[in-house]
Order: sequence, then structure tokens, then C-alpha cells
Amino acid sequence: MDVADGGTLGADRTDLLSVDRLDAWCRTALGHGFGNIDLARRALTHGSAAGRAGQHYERLEFLGDRVLGFVIADWLYREFDEPEGRLAQRLAALVDTSTCAEVARAINVADVAVIDKAARQSGVAQSDNVLGDMCEALIGALYLDGGMTAAERFVGQQWARFVDRDQVAPKDPKSALQEWAQRQQLPVPAYELVGREGPDHAPKFHIRVTVRGYPPAEAVGTSKQDAEKLAAMLLLGRENAR
Repeated sequence: MDVADGGTLGADRTDLLSVDRLDAWCRTALGHGFGNIDLARRALTHGSAAGRAGQHYERLEFLGDRVLGFVIADWLYREFDEPEGRLAQRLAALVDTSTCAEVARAINVADVAVIDKAARQSGVAQSDNVLGDMCEALIGALYLDGGMTAAERFVGQQWARFVDRDQVAPKDPKSALQEWAQRQQLPVPAYELVGREGPDHAPKFHIRVTVRGYPPAEAVGTSKQDAEKLAAMLLLGRENAR
């Protein structure tokens, strides 16, 4: 299929948006017309579809994470006359993966993401981790192409609805489970990799978590971290419901 015709959005690595359609999406979703449109394309490219090393979002995500943190920290400092600890709580919640993923869903990143067909079918395009990372990568791309002005404009538009909330940093399920175990005077939870399946670009990890004296809980995720968090959530939810 000719890249110029656009194809089915984000279906696999051959179905790249044309420059014109990608530019139109960026202007609408990001509020920015790129001088170097390849930055936007790279920010939307998953490792499973990268043609060669480095041609995916991870390096841009590294940069965008820091840009987002600075923009939000500056915003909070100016907006709220609060102690450092409270500002830190707000910051942690606002730059959390789930918040970035929510922004990515609001601008339909999954529809334009360049992801290998098998990885997409395995659910990678709906992963909070992937969507959150792509959101941060787009912020990195905006910073490189349009400077801090472009990055701040996007963050200001998309994060305004979150900043005014009474944000509290979400507690990691693994931390919550460990605190629960400590209250029961039990050893720390033990995580075990039960199995791994799927190709390298779309793996699935099967994790079991055990707390002494309680039935284990098991979960599957696209990363070990995701699977461990889900397993912890399942065990804690089950025991709290008793």
C-alpha cells in the first residue's frame, strides 16, 4: 500500500499516515504545525514498528517526561500557595502514567499510533504505559520543534481540567499490598514469574503474588510491572472484600 494514501489509521507499520494527514492531526490534537513532522511520527511509533534502532518514541518520552514535570511544577508553584509536600503530591498525580494516558485517549493517540499489527491485536494500543509514554514523547517532540512555548501551550490546554482537582498521588497497588501485609505482621509479598508468552514486541507476562497464609493471586500483563500491579490489586481487593 502506498504510504501517501494514509490507509487504515495505525493498523500496522505499513499503514503510516501521509504527511498531510499527520500534519492535520497534529494541528488539531496538539495545536502545533511541525516544521519537522518526523518528530511527531517518531513520537507515535512503538518499538514493535520501528524500522531501525532509535526510530520509536522512547528517547522522546525521556525528554518529554522532564519537560512535562517542569511545566507542571512551574504551574503549581504559581497557582497554589502550599507547602512543598502538598505541591509534590499534586505533581506526582499530574504526571502519573494514568493521567498522561487519559490525555492520550482524549486526543485519540491510539488511532494514529504506528504499532505492529500483532502488537496492536494483543492490546498494546490500549495500554496505559504505552499511551502515557507516547503522550510524553509528543511533549518532547513539541519542545524540540517549537520550544517551550509549544510544549506549554499543549500542556496548558490538556492538563487544565486536572490541575484544579484535589489531586492526590495514586498509591501503587504493590505498595498498598505491602503496607497491608505489614499491618497483618506478615512478610512482604512475594512475586513469581509463572510464564511468559508472545513475541518480543508484544509479550505477555503471567505473575503470581503470594502473602503468607493467604491464597495467591495471579494476573497477566504486557509488562512484568503491569502484571505485578494487577496481581497485587486482585489480592488486596479480594482480602479487603472479606
